[in-house]
Amino acid sequence: MKISCIQCKGRNPKNCGRTFCPIIAKSESLFKIKEKSQKSEFVSSSPAPFIGHYGYPFINVGVLSPIEETSSERSWIYDAPRHWSENDFQIRQIIDFRSSLVNSRFKNHITSVRKSEKFLDISKEIGMASKPVDIEVKLKDKPKFRLNTDAHAAPTGPAGELQNLETTSNPKIDSKVDKVVSDVHFKANDAMKYLYKKGFDENFLSKLLSVGSIGMKKDRRLVPTRWAITAADDSIAKTLMDKIKDCNETDYAAYFGGYLGNYYLILMFPDVWSYELFEMYMPKASWNTAETIEYTTDHEFHNGRKDYAENTAGGYYATKLALLEHLSSKKRKGTCLVLRFITGEYSVPLGVWVVREATRKSLASQPLIFSDKELMLKYAEKLVKKKFGYDITHVLKNSLILKNMRTQRKLVSYI
Repeated sequence: MKISCIQCKGRNPKNCGRTFCPIIAKSESLFKIKEKSQKSEFVSSSPAPFIGHYGYPFINVGVLSPIEETSSERSWIYDAPRHWSENDFQIRQIIDFRSSLVNSRFKNHITSVRKSEKFLDISKEIGMASKPVDIEVKLKDKPKFRLNTDAHAAPTGPAGELQNLETTSNPKIDSKVDKVVSDVHFKANDAMKYLYKKGFDENFLSKLLSVGSIGMKKDRRLVPTRWAITAADDSIAKTLMDKIKDCNETDYAAYFGGYLGNYYLILMFPDVWSYELFEMYMPKASWNTAETIEYTTDHEFHNGRKDYAENTAGGYYATKLALLEHLSSKKRKGTCLVLRFITGEYSVPLGVWVVREATRKSLASQPLIFSDKELMLKYAEKLVKKKFGYDITHVLKNSLILKNMRTQRKLVSYI
């Protein structure tokens, strides 16, 4: 008999296949925040802006900052996905960080960034700054304590309507960032391409894009954080696609790894660039309430996609970026078939940064090299059966890039 949450009450999370109870974890976080959030005025340091999407084009514009007084030397860790991954932070730690961030917000139209307004100007400075900005916050009421989770963006904590906002330190803005922000004839994609080459990561670029600080003057606008994350991933990935087109082909290589209950089996084939993602939800994992494994899939061939990947959404672009970074670093091109397994360990949605970092961790593992395609596919079937008890034969049969490899004739076949 299946044991429900009502019967379990968090005593043994393994009943649902998770490592801990997300309901209790969320309650604990809210309890901690309630103790700290009994004030409407506080001094802190903001590591990031947050732009909502409800009510578009009139949307919430907010600055995220820890409710307790925190210096810029400490608050950067509240918005540091790559650091969390590199140091193997677990879900409880990340929830504790993110649930402590108060979203001090106000409403505005997306095109309002084209003129100077106090709250907007400060939000833009926070998005542009290399280090968190010291601020004084005054809310109209005490923030409402809650944990807001999202499949795209990292979680946020309490929210409150902003009454006044002041900066108490000069934002540290890199000269390269200042250059692209000041150039109102520089397209947003070109600005992100330039900054990425200069060492700025996708997390920083998404913040810069969300506050409308880059792009041609007539096109600058606020971009909801969840959209900006995917736009940054997609923009960088397209740059890397162009970079690998003339590279040598990769080997038949299989990578396996994961992070926070997201496991990746990545199969690379010596061919031109193409990519297919299968996201497989294990029983009772995330949004899969069924007793069977369910999956969604999207793909692209050599020339990329023209439309949005509706089925796998932001995870598609986050995975694609990590794949192309890897191929670019190896100076190789190839066809990539990616199988993502989402288990009950991933009990709370933390955003697509988890997808990106889990893919990077998988690609950092030692690959197995095969002499041909069939051997690698047999290995994939055995590995998945052993790790997850799942037969992926029908998944491989439904793969469009594998079908394309079987049916498409290459130029060398005519010689």
